[in-house]
Amino acid sequence: MASATGIPQLHPDSIASREDSPLLSTPGNEPQSEDNAALYPNLFRGTALAAQVGIWLIAILVWAGILSHPLIFFSAHPLLNSAALLLQVQATLILQPTSTASQKRRGTIVHYSIQALSVLGFLAAFLIIEINKGDHARLTSPHGVLGLVTYILIILQATGGVVQYFLPLTLLGSVERGKTLYKYHRQSGYLLLVLELATVVAATRTTFNVNVLGISLWGVVVGAVLVVIGVGARIRKHKLGY
Repeated sequence: MASATGIPQLHPDSIASREDSPLLSTPGNEPQSEDNAALYPNLFRGTALAAQVGIWLIAILVWAGILSHPLIFFSAHPLLNSAALLLQVQATLILQPTSTASQKRRGTIVHYSIQALSVLGFLAAFLIIEINKGDHARLTSPHGVLGLVTYILIILQATGGVVQYFLPLTLLGSVERGKTLYKYHRQSGYLLLVLELATVVAATRTTFNVNVLGISLWGVVVGAVLVVIGVGARIRKHKLGY
């Protein structure tokens, strides 16, 4: 459509559609179109399939490495961490394509429910490694340092998400103030996912893995790259405030 000046004008719906497009615009990556559509297909839409292959590859490598050896108290640490990371990716994938108010509301409830289980898994894994360490030195490897930083950020991320969505009126003064934080929660969430994947990669270089478990470094790297590509391609810039 053109204006009286002859300059083409974009229809408002076209502008909204363009702003709502993911970084990789493919039919499978487009936002949900039907308001009452089921959420579970979001787990496999478009590049989500790549993310699923990547995260399941990591989980299988970790679980196979642990379960192929006699189980010890420490074994629960990588098992819980990998399971929690698997859940976290599912929580992200199921929410990403939602677009209408109804979809976002349902997606957010499911997202936080899965994330709650994920956080419990991470906390249990942290307690196990703390007990296992006992009087031994801590933070002696890149994995140890990244792990501690990651655990702290996971708690902060989860707390911030609960406050801005469920308790904005009580703790922030208004719902609108909570909404202004959404973009920061999304930004930090994606960065945290990359940090978590980096922590898993670093775990493959620990002495215990190199000498005992033998979990493949390159297998985990490939899985991590697939997760980043699969999740990253579905990001919609305007949701990050850009």
